[in-house]
Amino acid sequence: MKKIQIIPLFFLFFCLSLSPVHASLSSLDAYRKLEEILKYHALHHHLTEELITRSLDNFLEELDPQHSYLLEEEVRPWLHPSSECLKIVLQEVRGKNFRFYQEMYATLLKSIERRRLIEEEIKEMPLAKDVSLEEFKELTWAKTRDELKTRLHRIQSLQLQTACKILTPQEQLQFQARLEKRRLHKEETLLGGSSSLQMHRFLTYVLKAITSALDSQTAYFTPKEASHLLMQVQQQLYGIGAQLRDDLNGLTITRILDESPLSLEPRVKVGDQIIAVNDTPVIGLEITDAVELIRGPRGTPVTLTLLKTQEEEPFQLTLTVTRDRIVLKENQFTSSVEPFGDGVIGYLTLHSFYQDSDYSSESDILGEINRLKKNSNLQGIILDLRGNTGGLLPQAVGVAGLFMKQGVVVSVKDHTGFIQKLRNLKPLTAWDGPLVILTNKLTASASEIVAQTLQEYGRAVIVGDSETFGKGTFQTFTLDSRYGDRINPQGEYKVTRGCYYTVSGKSPQKTGVKADIIVPGVFSFSKIGERYAKYPLEPDAISPSFQDDLSDIPLIHRHQIRKLYHQHQQELSYLYAPYLAYLLKNSRDRLDRNLSHQALMKQHSQESDDTHLLNELLDTQKQESINIMKDLILMRGKLSHQAA
Repeated sequence: MKKIQIIPLFFLFFCLSLSPVHASLSSLDAYRKLEEILKYHALHHHLTEELITRSLDNFLEELDPQHSYLLEEEVRPWLHPSSECLKIVLQEVRGKNFRFYQEMYATLLKSIERRRLIEEEIKEMPLAKDVSLEEFKELTWAKTRDELKTRLHRIQSLQLQTACKILTPQEQLQFQARLEKRRLHKEETLLGGSSSLQMHRFLTYVLKAITSALDSQTAYFTPKEASHLLMQVQQQLYGIGAQLRDDLNGLTITRILDESPLSLEPRVKVGDQIIAVNDTPVIGLEITDAVELIRGPRGTPVTLTLLKTQEEEPFQLTLTVTRDRIVLKENQFTSSVEPFGDGVIGYLTLHSFYQDSDYSSESDILGEINRLKKNSNLQGIILDLRGNTGGLLPQAVGVAGLFMKQGVVVSVKDHTGFIQKLRNLKPLTAWDGPLVILTNKLTASASEIVAQTLQEYGRAVIVGDSETFGKGTFQTFTLDSRYGDRINPQGEYKVTRGCYYTVSGKSPQKTGVKADIIVPGVFSFSKIGERYAKYPLEPDAISPSFQDDLSDIPLIHRHQIRKLYHQHQQELSYLYAPYLAYLLKNSRDRLDRNLSHQALMKQHSQESDDTHLLNELLDTQKQESINIMKDLILMRGKLSHQAA
């Protein structure tokens, strides 16, 4: 199995090159994929009645996540199946038969016509009043058609009430049309296509439902989803470099990426509308279908027809752009400095753990540290890992190794129980001075490895939310980034192989990394994290690795490595122990006096629509991490002076 250890990040919708889909899934293909996933899974190696129960629930959620098509009486057979029923379904699946799921799927297809009729009736109704978001937080299945109609009417009323606050009347009409277009596209996709395509689509839902029943991180991806996931890991794409919005009368360019093919064309501006691609009109197409026309391999041309609506006299413009590779540097790594005394504090923000032939998170951070040391009196470094949801595991080891000597960074235990230790083998650090790591509840996986291991070695003070996301499992992905965009047309998957453990032997699974100094942020009071996910694996622990016995290294190589490895091994540091109590007290005093921060925390509890915007403007966590670093530098200097 081709392997690359990754964690999914966030979705960016740009024009990139994707492999076309030609192959169709059969029931045999789907079952073979399930067998392969079960073979490698950390816990579940065979389907059970419990897993079937979970998969039926997942299947319903995949088909009708908003409970906006099906009625309670229609889903009742699958909500609480009897043990006898589960035995039958389990036996059928083992026989490569997905009949029970197919009945559920057919029921959804029949419900589409009812939903369309309800939508036409709602158009004649006035907006409902006094609608709140709370009504829809824990939806049950509607019991009757009238109840479903009332729910859909109230949901649409809430959407339009929200839109009225921020959109012009013309934009509100576009908003409504966009929602309807998206719904109709989904329905037409489900109903359309050949019998083989419909079977392929159905089995895709089955694979998603059963794989996600194994645990919260195992998943099946369609070829398109796999391509997006690969792009997110690499933070690069192949295309023209435009971010687009569907405005019904064309694809409006909302952003042009720096150093992209489109940025080299001075005639193209943000706000222009793409109305045709290679002479094929895109007006009326679903945005994903329209973007498919723009995508293509690196170095190939694409002809765009633009409508220049922002000119005094609007006109059409046709031009040809050559697709190329675009690296999303702002989604990889950014840096700045905070002047302090006769030097600077380096503020390094790492958005993901990435690597390709030209860039990597380790090399980018190393280069910036060396630049700061050469050009400034570098007094401390703040590594901002907020929102960093992971990436490549070897890069986590490399980044941690910039701040510590040789030693174990992380251990991984796979489905067989074998423990492998991933080590930093570089004898010299890039930075051995004061280090603060800023985290929040969206800090996950690879970034949790870096934060917790450096905390346990005593190399870093952790500042931010009380705990991080708590993803302590590792996955292998069948898609390998080394092979570009060659994606299996029958789909790809990632499977949880086991847990990872930092140098203490503890896993952050479900518990997260605990902050040394808590500075609440925008997500502090949100129910975010692995413990809130469906079917998370339970954490365990292994023996600590501070004293590394190299037991996972073959005996023939162990003695040779030990001689080199132990000369520069990272020892436990108590660098920050004398200062933590003072740093904590000073931080609390500042936050108590910060009226803007107190107001922001109050808005968090009320879930105000303006909370995220205010947080971006204030960013108390960032400012407080800088204050804590300043305190630390001053205290260390004072203690050193007294000792001298």
